[in-house]
Amino acid sequence: MTHPAVSTAVDLIDAPLLYKGKVRELYDLGEHMLIVVTDRISAFDYVLEPAVPEKGNVLNRLSAFWFGQTKDLLENHVVHIDVDRLGSIAKEPELLRNRIMVVCKAQRIDMECVVRGYITGGGWRQYQATGEVNGIKLPEGLRKNGQLHEPIFTPAAKNDVGHDEDIPFAKMQELIGEELANELKEKSLKLYGFARDYCAERGILLADCKFEFGILDGKVILIDEIFTPDASRFWAKDKYALDVEIDSMDKEPVRAYLASSSWDKNSTPDPLPEEVVAETSRRYLDIYHRITGHSLN
Repeated sequence: MTHPAVSTAVDLIDAPLLYKGKVRELYDLGEHMLIVVTDRISAFDYVLEPAVPEKGNVLNRLSAFWFGQTKDLLENHVVHIDVDRLGSIAKEPELLRNRIMVVCKAQRIDMECVVRGYITGGGWRQYQATGEVNGIKLPEGLRKNGQLHEPIFTPAAKNDVGHDEDIPFAKMQELIGEELANELKEKSLKLYGFARDYCAERGILLADCKFEFGILDGKVILIDEIFTPDASRFWAKDKYALDVEIDSMDKEPVRAYLASSSWDKNSTPDPLPEEVVAETSRRYLDIYHRITGHSLN
């Protein structure tokens, strides 16, 4: 059964709104914080219409799944994902089911921790221009989408306005301290290795991914989302190829549609066609099933 798309939870939650991002909304529960993952979808820095049914459910449930899988590698911010425990805070619990996460309030570390196992996307563009990615010198003659000899850690400084800024690891050490930077690099590479091997057993290549970390009671923990189609690049193993644009297992139908349309990328785009929305929803449900072995419902 497909649930109706949820574009915002502002009228569904009886708690103060702390932050409204492109997809997630954060609400203040006092000691804890409530994350609601909506079905909004963004591309090229625009939030698009209409929302994509089940997208928020998939993102939230996948994060919960991976937080559970990795908790022995690193603690995370999850308290629970049970909408019934919210009581009267949830005005429409069935609309919110599967899309909420109550989390600890950690102090966010303003770094996006990116691990790349393959040379593609922004990493490929850097390599083409300089032979490096975030200051890391790579061998000559690499091909687009090629697997790297070993994964590389390529951080970005988080900006609340505009794009995050790719920086060399040495700059990250300057900004947050050598010891903390080294710990985040080590944790990120270990997490990537775990998920890469898990996905490989299920016919999925984890090309790259990003993490966010916070400090809670003096310890580093995982926060935000983890190994979702919005925070990772998944490729079906049977569609892997060099030197082409691989059809990734995420919102690629939206990107492809917009790229082939007459939209100028400087104005609000027209609503997405129904078939693009349906195919995008199907893909999110498919990646959830392939990773977890379960259907969403």
